[in-house]
Amino acid sequence: MNRKIAIPALIMAAGIATAGGLAYAKSGGGENDAVTDLAKVKITLTQAIGAAEAQLGGKATKAELEGERGAVVYQVEVVSADNKVFDVKVDAADGKVLSSKQDQADRGEHEDKDE
Repeated sequence: MNRKIAIPALIMAAGIATAGGLAYAKSGGGENDAVTDLAKVKITLTQAIGAAEAQLGGKATKAELEGERGAVVYQVEVVSADNKVFDVKVDAADGKVLSSKQDQADRGEHEDKDE
């Protein structure tokens, strides 16, 4: 008797799990943003740093890839020859410098709270 109930219950559970998985995949929740952003990248991090340093004649201190309004950019922090810090955005698709603005003093604060 238990076997007659168990088999249909297993079939029903498998159906629900499959439907849930399909709904999750259809919603776009299956892929990490970093993977999606990386697919749009045409230049290397090294090339982006070079473009940012050339723009300001300085040295990069940190850089990262970020998705921004559907586009992917490298955010590069550059210290100029006169010790001013700039945030430079470089298009990850073509390597063009999109913007550079002087960074305000960090005053010892970090963006990452777990440091």
